[in-house]
Amino acid sequence: MNREDYRKNINISDKNYEYFSITQLSEKGYDVSSLPFSIRILVENILRNMGDGIVEESDLKNICEWKGKYEEPVEIPYYPARVLMQDFTGVPAVVDLAAMRDAMAEIGGDPEKVNPLVPVDLIVDHSVQVDYYGALNSLDKNVKKEYERNIERYSMLKWAQNSFDNFSVVPPNSGICHQVNLEYLGKVVRNDNGVLFPDTLVGTDSHTPMINGIGVMAWGVGGIEAEAVMLGQPYYMPIPEVIGVNLKGEPAEGVTSTDIVLNITQMLRKFNVVGKFVEYFGDGLKNLSVFDRATISNMTPEYGATLGFFPIDHLTLDYLRLTNRNEEAEIVEKYAKDNGFYNDYSQNIKYTEVLDFDLSSVEPSLAGPARPQDRISLSDMKNSFYEILGCNYEKKVDERNITAFNEESKEYADVDDSCEPDGIKEETITIKGENVTIRDGSVVIAALTSCTNTSNPYVMLGAGLIAKKAVEAGLKVPVYVKTSLAPGSKVVVDYLKASGLLPYLEGLGFHVTAYGCTTCIGNSGPLKPEIEEAIDNSKLNVASVLSGNRNFEARIHQKVRSNFLASPMLVLAFALAGRVDIDMYKEPLGRNVNGENIYLKDLWPTGKEVQDYVGKYVDSESFAKEYSVIFEGDENWKKLDVAKSTIYKWDENSTYIKKPPYFENFTTEPPKLQDIEKAKVLLLLGDTVTTDHISPAGSIPSEYPAGKYLLENGVQKSDFNSYGSRRGNHEVMIRGTFANVRIKNKLVDPKEGGYTVKFPENQEMHVYDASLAYLKEDTPLVVLAGKEYGTGSSRDWAAKGTQLLGVRAVIAESYERIHKSNLVGMGVLPLQFEEGNSWHSLGLKGTETFSIEGLEDIAPRKQFKVTAEQNDGETVEFNVISRLDTEVEVQYFIHGGILPYVLQTMIK
Repeated sequence: MNREDYRKNINISDKNYEYFSITQLSEKGYDVSSLPFSIRILVENILRNMGDGIVEESDLKNICEWKGKYEEPVEIPYYPARVLMQDFTGVPAVVDLAAMRDAMAEIGGDPEKVNPLVPVDLIVDHSVQVDYYGALNSLDKNVKKEYERNIERYSMLKWAQNSFDNFSVVPPNSGICHQVNLEYLGKVVRNDNGVLFPDTLVGTDSHTPMINGIGVMAWGVGGIEAEAVMLGQPYYMPIPEVIGVNLKGEPAEGVTSTDIVLNITQMLRKFNVVGKFVEYFGDGLKNLSVFDRATISNMTPEYGATLGFFPIDHLTLDYLRLTNRNEEAEIVEKYAKDNGFYNDYSQNIKYTEVLDFDLSSVEPSLAGPARPQDRISLSDMKNSFYEILGCNYEKKVDERNITAFNEESKEYADVDDSCEPDGIKEETITIKGENVTIRDGSVVIAALTSCTNTSNPYVMLGAGLIAKKAVEAGLKVPVYVKTSLAPGSKVVVDYLKASGLLPYLEGLGFHVTAYGCTTCIGNSGPLKPEIEEAIDNSKLNVASVLSGNRNFEARIHQKVRSNFLASPMLVLAFALAGRVDIDMYKEPLGRNVNGENIYLKDLWPTGKEVQDYVGKYVDSESFAKEYSVIFEGDENWKKLDVAKSTIYKWDENSTYIKKPPYFENFTTEPPKLQDIEKAKVLLLLGDTVTTDHISPAGSIPSEYPAGKYLLENGVQKSDFNSYGSRRGNHEVMIRGTFANVRIKNKLVDPKEGGYTVKFPENQEMHVYDASLAYLKEDTPLVVLAGKEYGTGSSRDWAAKGTQLLGVRAVIAESYERIHKSNLVGMGVLPLQFEEGNSWHSLGLKGTETFSIEGLEDIAPRKQFKVTAEQNDGETVEFNVISRLDTEVEVQYFIHGGILPYVLQTMIK
């Protein structure tokens, strides 16, 4: 079979193009018309790349004969068209590429070969922190602080932009990578020298699927996988299952896209779509704007899927025209209709399974206090928070009838007429001369932030309308609430200004603080010292509300235990209330200037009000203006004086950028695999350990090894910055791995934090210190874990740090897809307990010595025998399944990871 037989001509607006026709595959007996749209994109990708020496006709046959469900994985090679990065994950990738150039030069090769072969866009959006807020100059001061902290990192990024081909950087103070990708970078259909094909990409952030909202295939991968793709390696993947979600009906009045996605997230997590494609279809699609679809696609990793895909339709074309992509819209329409990628709502598609979702059943919701899938109906918010505290609050406004919740019996027992002192705790403090009471449930952070919702003008203008009515009623946000507005692109501020709503948001303290992720990724900045002291003194369970997608433990702020995701409109409402233990339907948010109670219903705009504002103030001119200068950067960026060079000049004194050790003792042939013998357990972990628990994230405590390292290297505590900003320095990151203040290592139970027990001394110490001691003894290490190990963001340092700590294998009950792949990419063996087994059911304590046999004859999903020897000489033997799921993953593991594999391939 010759792919050239399927090359066709197409004329669009008097221009001639070519494309590879998947509809013509029907001549070979393949019924492409019944395949999910997402699978069709894989068909085109394989057809177009067939015959390159890697993609075979058998791969095309396998994908065209998509079975829906597979007992054993069937692997295909896939070539994404581009790579998307943000700076937290992008800086380590640039560091790795620079080190790879060094390694190539050291063995006499050509370092210029180490160069992106596909386009890479890096958007600097993760480093800005909310240090200043509530004032007109907050943005300028935060950006100035950002450059002071990150000048070394930004200089390296500008070096990469100057020194690598196919590498572009969107400078700081521009927007959030996923929103910029949606509004500008995404093409839907790409044109490569006159050949048209679907836009595809992988990104080093788990929220890359946001662009699935306009029919672009994309998902998050680890930085190490992304590096392989941009160096020309195919992305090997098992053919996925595709779960079809049949959308019906239309949302009720007052329901936002955020409410919809929180309900969908809850449903899909319960169904378990981990590692699967999700594709939306049905007449309900017509009732969701592209803005709404992008919100739903953005939270794909929260419901655990690989894709959250919306096929191209008439609304996609309208969105492209709105965002100043008229010529692209013409190409997309003609190509998609001719090549079977256009959804006209008449297709009869076969899915692995189908779930129905009624949009009319959705009610206003939040999610928390620590997982995005834990949805709470707005009407239940008050009771839910008191259950979090350990007591139940009956829905009464003026009196508290509290009952205590017993964790063992799961029942409520009557106590006196209040939760105090065992329930509600409070402390009175003075802020700006005003005496205020901080208590359990007080909202101390309210953030309009993240790409999830700031890309959606319906909820952003809706929040502005609430602010307008609140200010006109004389309402104020309590002084203890830290307020911020961090849009995902400058277009948001354009329409907020044009509509006249920005001054009302500012009147409530929601001034623009940054164009970046800020609160959603842990850069919420410090609270006022008086508030932090009150939280510590009275052990308060205070809250944050944010329009984001992540609320894992200790992510938003290490002193804020309860974190709730909500629409921008509800974020504003809870900020006005100043607490989360409120029944928004029955209790007032405050009083107006006449002393009259003001309720949420008094402030909430109608759907028509919001629609009128969107129609009037969101226009293509703003998109054209802002994105015409997106790569230029502000004056701070322009002043960076960085020269072009093939080899990067490492600064030995830098505490931000260091040459990593991955290529030390590099050889052109991989070493022979050996069994793991006499390994000790570094950590014994439970279920749902996230990459936020594993990977260094957030602020750096001075008493932890990373903080001590910085102090020893002359860095003042005030200049520590965050772990994310120091991802280019492995010395910081290895010390911060497994060092989250909320991680629960059962070896030191009930203590929380980055501690473990060193054996056989039975001595408690920091995880890093124990690792160092084991490495000196040449003792290999393993990690034991429960279900959903590695849930969360695609943090490559969760795998890099694990490897550098000396961990040879992880044994868990199940894995999140991205983290499992990252472990393989770093040469760490992911093993899975057999169904029904766990470290707990096997009676393992973590004190044993482990041996794993059979590595010399490794193969995909091979079964290994594990022997755990206890201190008294007794042994526990059990089998585990290798989660090296494909042959290429086996090769990555044999070579010690993706980077050595790619370099050895280049040399050969």
